[in-house]
Formats: sequence, structure tokens, C-alpha cells
Amino acid sequence: INGYVKSKGSNLRIISGSASGGVKLVVNPDKIKTLDDLKGKKIATPQKGNTQDIAFLNWISEKGWTVDPESGKGDVSVVRTDNKVTPDAFKQGSIDGAWVPEPTASKLVSDGGSVLLDEGSLWPENKFVITNIIVSQKFLKEHPDVVEAVLRGTVKTNEWIHSNQDKAKASANARLLAETGKALDPKVIDPAWPSISVTDDPLAATLKTQSDWAVKAKLLEKPDLAGIYDLTLLNKVLKAAGKPAVSDAGLGAR
Repeated sequence: INGYVKSKGSNLRIISGSASGGVKLVVNPDKIKTLDDLKGKKIATPQKGNTQDIAFLNWISEKGWTVDPESGKGDVSVVRTDNKVTPDAFKQGSIDGAWVPEPTASKLVSDGGSVLLDEGSLWPENKFVITNIIVSQKFLKEHPDVVEAVLRGTVKTNEWIHSNQDKAKASANARLLAETGKALDPKVIDPAWPSISVTDDPLAATLKTQSDWAVKAKLLEKPDLAGIYDLTLLNKVLKAAGKPAVSDAGLGAR
């Protein structure tokens, strides 16, 4: 959204979904036993204005509590913390919990945390966008055949993942090992994996809701998102694969 708005709608398009879900509120069970106990506590989010931060600020406002969106200070202290640092901060007690994506959430659980809320429970059918596939508008215009080929690959890959969960999980962890030199511990990846769903559907309506929440939190001027999606090639690929078309929620390129 930020990239699209800053370029006045000229630099990118969302062309497919990628993943949904996998965000949890994990807390120190010795300090926080109910959602009401969050008042007065320090809760981490990955960064100011990111999707988890916005969702948490919206949840706080719906509780009737107030937090300054810029500083994070208020009835709950929202502590913007890099996901790489959050587990150490949690173990040291400098934060009381975190509203974070996987696998950080399951890492906190492995360190003694308790899941108090799954963000999916706040959304229709437990589905909300966490990752999309985007492309520059220039590349999409000049190389639609390449973009379509990529989408054929992602649709086939997502279908394979759904049918081969254990193999997909092992493959992803092997790639993490190759890329970072460290694989995820089974006690982290095993609970994290099923809470994230790969999807071709960009869940466009949920992106609009996230945008509305950011505006409500005063971290984003009301944006014009018309044209942020172009699902033409995706729906062509889905039709060829015998799958139903997906919606751009009225935010497609015209």
C-alpha cells in the first residue's frame, strides 16, 4: 500500500495472493492470563505501521483503550521490535508479549510463552492477507508472458504444498538452512507451519480492511487503492487449471 500510494499508483500491481494467517498474540503466562490483563503491559510488534502493528492498534481501540500510534505509549505500551530481537527481549522480560507472525510466534511459545489470541479469529473464515505477489507495472506491460509463466508456477506450487504438507515443510526448512545457515527447530516449525495457509487468492477485501485500520490509527492518509490489483493473468491461469476465479474487491486495474 505504501509503495503504491507514494508512487501515485504508478509503480506496482498485486497480481496474486501468496499466504494468509500465521499471526498470534503470545504472552508471558505468569504476567498475562486474560486479554484484559494486557492493559499496562509491554507488547511488541515488528515495526510501526506494519500489518501486525496496525491489527494490534485496531484491537486495542476496539477494547476502548488508547495508544499514541507514533510513540506506542498509552494504556498498552506497543514496543516496535525487530522479529529477530523479540525472542531475546521476551526471555529477558523487557516485553510481556508480542503480536507477531510465524515463526516468531512459535519461537516465543517454545521459550515459555502462551498463545492468547490468533489474529485469524478476528477475520471472516479466519483468512487475511499476510503476503502477496507484486510486479512492477512496467515489467507487467512489457513481459506479460513471463508474468503468466511465474503465476502458472506459483499456482502449481501452492497446489503441491496443499497436497504434500510434510514434504513442503521439510523443503522450506532445508531452504532456510541453505539461505541462513540455520534451520528451524521442530518445536518451532511444527506448530508454525499449519497456522499459515498458502493461497492464490490475494484476499483483496482484507487488504482494504487493513488499509482502513491504518487510516483509523492515523498512520496512513486515506489512500486511493483503485488499480492496485491486476488479477487478469492469475484468473486466466486459474481457469486453465479448472479453478475458480478470485476477486479484486473492486480495486482492480481498469
